[in-house]
Amino acid sequence: MKPSDKTKILSVLLKLIVILAAAVGIYRTATAGRGSFMGGSRVFMFFTIQSNIAVALICAVGLWLLFRHTPPKTVWYVVQFVGAVSITLTGVVFAFVLAPTLGSHAWNVQNVLTHVVVPVAAVADFFVTGVYGTLQKRHIPLVTLPPLAYAIYAGIGYLAGWEFLKGVRYPYFFLNWGSPAGAFGFTRGLPFMGTVWWILAILVFLLGIGYGYLAILDLLKKRMYRHRLEANQG
Repeated sequence: MKPSDKTKILSVLLKLIVILAAAVGIYRTATAGRGSFMGGSRVFMFFTIQSNIAVALICAVGLWLLFRHTPPKTVWYVVQFVGAVSITLTGVVFAFVLAPTLGSHAWNVQNVLTHVVVPVAAVADFFVTGVYGTLQKRHIPLVTLPPLAYAIYAGIGYLAGWEFLKGVRYPYFFLNWGSPAGAFGFTRGLPFMGTVWWILAILVFLLGIGYGYLAILDLLKKRMYRHRLEANQG
């Protein structure tokens, strides 16, 4: 089944929002200075920025395929699915984990663009276009790969002494192997539990989001087919 012209227009708009919001948000973050969260030359060391770049590229490829009138292959839908779950993690972690610790400084323009606008538009585009793909449950474990790769990257950075922020060898407090909780411990204050537990919790969360997104996609597909069938019968 092919998407309607209205669906194509909506998808183009969502993709453009993702690309523009990511570009402006990353630029503002990079030029905000090292004193701000994720600011300065180290901006590309953070999962937020990396995931924003990834979904922007996915959307750019999607736009190119749309304008060429070339139906995406399954691999593109799988990559879009993985990107949608990763950018969901970016938004959820910021809103419920990082923003409460950053306080009033959290909700600036660049953070809203990269942590709210991009995730919402990218996930919306996934549901708009994903109904035409052939995603299966066997693709769900793939959503853990980008965050897991980043956790390994951050761990290597910690051991190597890289500075994600001035004087700080980790990008986010839950990836701080030198915290009072260490790898497997627990504390009453931040980070509450060790890095290994945080990583496992995030991986479980990602799998849950993956299952949930595919379940929603299945419902949307059934609804779309039902409407098409009723239209044809009418």
